[in-house]
Amino acid sequence: MSWAQEHGASCEGFAVTNFGAEGYGLRATRDIKAEELFLWIPRKMLMTVESAKKSVLGPLYTQDRILQAMDNVTLALHLLCERADPASFWLPYIRTLPQEYDTPLFYQQQDVQLLHGTQAIQDVLSQYRNTARQYAYFYKLVQTHPASSKLPLKDSFTFDDYRWAVSSVMTRQNQIPTEDGRQVTLALIPLWDMCNHRNGLITTGYNLEDDRCECVALQDYKKNEQIYIFYGTRSNAEFVIHNGFFYQENAHDQVKIKLGISKSERLYAMKAEVLGRAGIPVSSVFALYCNEPPISAQLLAFLRVFCMMEEELKDYLFGAQAINRLVTLGSMEFPVSWENEIKLWTFLETRAALLLKAYKTTAEEDSSTLDKTDLSPHSRMAVQLRLAEKAILEKALASGRAKRLHFEKQLQEGAPLPDYHESGIALLENTDAKLPIILHKLGE
Repeated sequence: MSWAQEHGASCEGFAVTNFGAEGYGLRATRDIKAEELFLWIPRKMLMTVESAKKSVLGPLYTQDRILQAMDNVTLALHLLCERADPASFWLPYIRTLPQEYDTPLFYQQQDVQLLHGTQAIQDVLSQYRNTARQYAYFYKLVQTHPASSKLPLKDSFTFDDYRWAVSSVMTRQNQIPTEDGRQVTLALIPLWDMCNHRNGLITTGYNLEDDRCECVALQDYKKNEQIYIFYGTRSNAEFVIHNGFFYQENAHDQVKIKLGISKSERLYAMKAEVLGRAGIPVSSVFALYCNEPPISAQLLAFLRVFCMMEEELKDYLFGAQAINRLVTLGSMEFPVSWENEIKLWTFLETRAALLLKAYKTTAEEDSSTLDKTDLSPHSRMAVQLRLAEKAILEKALASGRAKRLHFEKQLQEGAPLPDYHESGIALLENTDAKLPIILHKLGE
């Protein structure tokens, strides 16, 4: 704190405190109002790619394309070089960083095995494999490249060192504007990175005029309460893999689902054309959400096209109302047909059921495992993630079944399809959708 205060950071109104299971965080030492500016950190305190270029790492950076292409790797090596320098300006900050992390890079084999069958396992294995490859590459580079001769890593650079640095950057990195304000760069932000996560809105920004990172309070805080910030709309898989924690109350949790239309399908060209006109790829990774609706407008539109019959495709390509039909593809209000809705929700129901069968344990077994008192923190996190994925898939399955039954009833009763011409509502569902907005009564 004294180092931060000496170099222009705000240090009043809060203190660094150990919050037990949540680790270290910031505790309010006075009442703080929502949206009150309580924390700022000047650029000179930040560790950035720009500061790396000006450091002992600079000569190697100018000659290595990997460093130039990967800001996070540059920042990790910059951190290691500064940690090894007893005269480093950032040493007071670096000494506050954890010695180990809870990212999967620090998992034991039995912890990783608990993730088998989850949607996260491939990302976990890829992260470890990529980190190991990077280490092998840079170990050789540090030992042999002429521009590495003055690096303090030459005599001591282990894989444990590298995974520590990678995890330090991965759990703390943030984007800030470059000094000229024309681009963005990665940075480690001392003091601010002590804040833990809670649902809410982004309350951190960069003040170009004062050249500092600023944070306003997410909500009202009473004296002695922990001060939280919102890390962003990330799934629990992303939190576990990149931040090293599982957030039980995550309002933005999701499970990835990869879908595509086979090129061998007879109607592939027509389906690809309809999707193309709607701005949706023929193959993509979509998401199933923990809340309602479980799918986005974009995924709904994809599934409708995926399940279309030839005559329905013709209506969306050549019909008199083709454009109007196209822009309603992602709206829950306007089905293509009752049969199409039954097919797409049956597909979702079946796909969710198949994904659930891929797990080696049931949700009930996972819950029982979590009741064990001797479960390691990493194993507990893995099981929590596994259980959360199953909850999302079970919700998608139940939602798909309910929707299917609803539309089967509509079909049996001969209910008329909703007419989008009679609706005065602009169809803008789910901000991640790439569908056009329908503007009614445009001719008027």
